[in-house]
Amino acid sequence: MSVFTPVTDADLAAWLKNYAIGRLDSLQGISAGVQNSNFFVTTSLGRYVLTLFETMPRAELPFYLHLMAHLARHGLPVPAPIANRDNEYLGSLSGKPAVLVSRLAGRSEMAPDAARCARIGAMLAGLHLAGLTFGRKQANPRGAEWRRDCAARVRGHLPAIEQAELDAELAFQAGFNLKALPQGVIHADLFRDNVLWDGDYIGGVIDFYFAGHDALLFDVAVTVNDWCASTDGSLDLARTTALLVAYAESRPFTAGEQAAWPAMLRAAALRFWLSRLEDFHLPRAGEMVLVKDPGEYRRILRLRADAATLPPLPG
Repeated sequence: MSVFTPVTDADLAAWLKNYAIGRLDSLQGISAGVQNSNFFVTTSLGRYVLTLFETMPRAELPFYLHLMAHLARHGLPVPAPIANRDNEYLGSLSGKPAVLVSRLAGRSEMAPDAARCARIGAMLAGLHLAGLTFGRKQANPRGAEWRRDCAARVRGHLPAIEQAELDAELAFQAGFNLKALPQGVIHADLFRDNVLWDGDYIGGVIDFYFAGHDALLFDVAVTVNDWCASTDGSLDLARTTALLVAYAESRPFTAGEQAAWPAMLRAAALRFWLSRLEDFHLPRAGEMVLVKDPGEYRRILRLRADAATLPPLPG
């Protein structure tokens, strides 16, 4: 979450007249993240998050908003979109598509222990199972096709050694058919800073704007690569095992997923190496923009290529 498009108090106060959530008390930009413009909004009746979508086509946005509403109805701790007086979730503000969602309680935990990793595993399985009854379908926006296209965009900005690493990983990934694995709705960006903790419990799962339909195992790999990594990028056995066992208690892994696990950890690492390379080398202008280190996920990708060091999936 960042601020690329500014919003004034006066503009927001006028916009909120089409909502039944009271008058504007305060507006604050959020600096974390890299894709959309986000603000904390407090009104006389509650606390919300305002998102202005910078690059996503408007036609794609109902998928994300109705997905959050679907998951919230199933009891998952996700932001519920707020409908305006026309019963629409999606509006327009400052020339951008815009949405208000409920602001959830808690704060991120950047040094989780095995117990919290187990809760994340159980929650992710619940999200995947609830998503099986979601009627809309939209491809993972950062799926295999995007990874190939992004590699072509950033390749010329890389030194020769990184170009060679990128080419080799793309060739490796081309040998796997992700569509042969169990499919469904995935969050696709379940990093530690996208989960809020209310004491020992998950208070909220946020930032669904990379969600889509893809291999469920890809979502597990994205989550493990972030939640279970040690400071050097290697996987911590206790945290990894706790997350995977808790997940498998609700949705057991298939034999095909067990075989694909090392490659999927690499695919998940490649996705974030590429997106960070693009943010670093091809940035968009913004008032408050956080660009993360691409080198972190390059190191993680190199470590995941050594399959002998990876904790296996339970089963």
